[in-house]
Amino acid sequence: MKICEILDQSKNPFVSFEIIPPARGKSAREIYQIIDELIEFRPPFIDVTSHAADSYFVEQADGTFSRHIKRKRPGTIGLCAAIKYRYRLEAVPHLLCQGFTRQETEDALIELNYLGIDNLLAVRGDDVQYKKAHLPGRQVNEHSLDLIKQIADMNHGKYLEDIEDAEASDFCIGVGGYPEKHPESPSKAADIRYLKQKVDAGAQYIVTQMFFNNQDFYNFVDQCRAVGINIPIIPGLKLLTQKHQLKSLPRSFATEIPDDLVTAIETASDAQERNEIGIKHAIMQCEDLLNNGFNNLHFFVIKDVQNVKKVIQSLNIV
Repeated sequence: MKICEILDQSKNPFVSFEIIPPARGKSAREIYQIIDELIEFRPPFIDVTSHAADSYFVEQADGTFSRHIKRKRPGTIGLCAAIKYRYRLEAVPHLLCQGFTRQETEDALIELNYLGIDNLLAVRGDDVQYKKAHLPGRQVNEHSLDLIKQIADMNHGKYLEDIEDAEASDFCIGVGGYPEKHPESPSKAADIRYLKQKVDAGAQYIVTQMFFNNQDFYNFVDQCRAVGINIPIIPGLKLLTQKHQLKSLPRSFATEIPDDLVTAIETASDAQERNEIGIKHAIMQCEDLLNNGFNNLHFFVIKDVQNVKKVIQSLNIV
C-alpha cells in the first residue's frame, strides 16, 4: 500500500518509525529485536535509512596512514524486503543522491520494484569526505530534486536509455522537510521554494526533520500551505534524553533546543532523571500535535526503544 494512500485513508492517529541498518559486520538480529519491540503499536510503515560510502584512515606500524573506503551501514534494500515480508509492513527505503550514480539509482529502483516495495524517501544524503570518481557516461543526481525527477520518469516508463515498450514503475515518493530551515539554504523562504519544486516534480508526502519546539513545525506547515504545498506533512520526532545530545543534535541536524529543556537536561542528577525529562517533553509534543490534528507521529529510533515505547503508551492511541 502506498504511504500517500495510508495517510489519506487513515481516520485514527497512528505511529511510524525510522530505523538505521546495523553496522557492517553485525547481523540483522538487533534490527529485528527493535521491530519486535515496536510491532505492538501496529505501525503501517517503517523507514530504513541509507548511507553512502565514506573514507577513513588507519595508522600503520611504520607511522603512515592508509586510506580505506566503505559503506559503514549497508543493507537498506535487504532490510526493507525483510520488513515487508517478515512483518507484513510497508517498508520505506531512503534513496540517496550522495555517493551513487544515476545508473546505480536506476538499478536500485528496479530491484525495489521487483521486490514489491512501492514507497521510498528521496534525499540528497549527508556530505562525505569520499568523492566517488565517475566513469565516462555515468551521471549523478546533484540534488534531491534531480533524484525525484528520475523516479518520476521511471513512473512514466522513461529510463536513462530509450527502451522500447518499457514498463512504468509506480513508486510513492516521499521527501524530507526542515521546520527550522535546511542548514545550507540561504533563507527560510528559499528553503520552502525548493521544497515546492520537489512537490511539483512528483513528491507525494513530506517527513520533517526532528524539532523540539512544535511552533517551529506549525510555522513550517503554514509556510508550505501558503505557497501551494498541499501534500501531507508528517512530523518527525526524536527523544532527547542524554546530555551529549545537547551538542550533537544541533550540530548534526541544525535544530534548536528549547532553553527550558536544555537547562533541565544539564541540571539533571542522573541518567534516569534525564530519561524522564526527555520522555515528558516528547509526550507534551505528541499530545499537542495530536490535539492540532496531526495524526501520524513519526519517531526516529536508534537504541532508545524503551523510551519511545513509554511515550507512545502514554498517548493511548493504538
